[in-house]
Amino acid sequence: MGQNVSFEQAIEQLQNIVKKLESGDVSLEDSLKQFEEGVKLSRFCQTYLSQAEKKIEVLVQGKSDLDSTLKPFDPSQTE
Repeated sequence: MGQNVSFEQAIEQLQNIVKKLESGDVSLEDSLKQFEEGVKLSRFCQTYLSQAEKKIEVLVQGKSDLDSTLKPFDPSQTE
């Protein structure tokens, strides 16, 4: 998986891996490599979605305060 992969690209790559694995036309060795890449992509997507959800929470919480300003999500401030 490349360093600068977008969420959409990761989903597309993950879908392609699933198609390959479901086809049954790959060797066991290649299947294991594809599975490993799929797990990495899946974790990347899960992390991305989790961070997006926390950003939304910060934005929504900030809206309730009259003098609040929108703050970017800081992963170091999570529990």
